[in-house]
Amino acid sequence: MPSEAVLRSDAIAGDNGMSPEALRRLEAMAAAARRRRRLQALLPWLVIIGMFAVWEAAVHAFNIPQFVLPAPSDIALSMVKWWAPLLDNSWQTLMTTLIGFGLAIVFGLLLGVAIGSSTLLYHGLYPLLIGFNSVPKVAVVPILVIWFGIGTVPAVITAFLISFFPIVVNVATGIATVEPELRDVLRALGARHTDIIRKVGLPRAMPYFFASLKISITVAFVGSIIAETVAANKGIGHLMILASSRFDVPLVFAGLMVTAVLGVAMYVVAVAIEDRTTGWATRGQNDQQHVKFGSA
Repeated sequence: MPSEAVLRSDAIAGDNGMSPEALRRLEAMAAAARRRRRLQALLPWLVIIGMFAVWEAAVHAFNIPQFVLPAPSDIALSMVKWWAPLLDNSWQTLMTTLIGFGLAIVFGLLLGVAIGSSTLLYHGLYPLLIGFNSVPKVAVVPILVIWFGIGTVPAVITAFLISFFPIVVNVATGIATVEPELRDVLRALGARHTDIIRKVGLPRAMPYFFASLKISITVAFVGSIIAETVAANKGIGHLMILASSRFDVPLVFAGLMVTAVLGVAMYVVAVAIEDRTTGWATRGQNDQQHVKFGSA
């Protein structure tokens, strides 16, 4: 005897002019897509929990001393114990990173547009940018201390310097990849060079731009931490240096955990803005993946 679900599907299929088999296949594809979305939402948490579980078990199994590698439980206790200094210093690190990252977005976007739209600027400035990016930023921090003193400014500038290059390169690449045939057609229709850049080049460069943001926001934290460990009186890097001088290794790892959480949070913000702004760039790919998964 047919089940109630099958009878309901047959009735809906009759109302829509579809065969019952086709409707059930569509329902199965929709259910598979829902399961895939749930798995995608749970998978990062499962991986993180599994990593910490293996870490905790390995520390206890091999009897690793705390000053060599603390267990996640010891790090959590240290975070609870020192939550006030961690919160205060993490706010300082977040502030300096966001300021440097914001400056990198502004100047990187402007310079990337200029380089991508001009062959002369591309050949003239690109070698200089590559050479400057090859310089280790930790070697620049002492110079910044001589110029600006110990404090927030060297950390902001270091975050800016280390996150500036990916934005310039990606924006310039996005604008430079506009097809020459399309440029010729637009010029034949009366479009000026600035019109082509504004209406075609910038939209073309947006996926590249947001891809660079996801890279730059993570390395910007690296720049802030480097500067804070060398020359700062506040911040997660400064706190980690103080903790290491007292051999408080759990607090050092707590600082690393806080930095990782801040980086992931800013990455998620960048992804959310990217989905709302340039979702059209990957919409076809996502639809194709859902269709393939449902038909498998």
